[in-house]
Amino acid sequence: MSDTTVAGAPDATHWLSLAATPVFAFMALQTSQGGAVDILCSAAHGGSPFSGMAPMYFLMGVFHAAPWIKLARRVTAE
Repeated sequence: MSDTTVAGAPDATHWLSLAATPVFAFMALQTSQGGAVDILCSAAHGGSPFSGMAPMYFLMGVFHAAPWIKLARRVTAE
């Protein structure tokens, strides 16, 4: 099997790279709601506002936003 694609058509890795940011944004929203899971994940309540799962997921989404920025630049350049 070969990994050939049509010239100019994005392959599966391109689409997979676009999936990371929305998934991390969704996870950040879900964990920011709190609840029973928050009790298990956060041992030190009242600590730093940057401790916990929601800020971590938010930062992971920001760090994985590069494919979205490249896509936006490509669309606006056309």
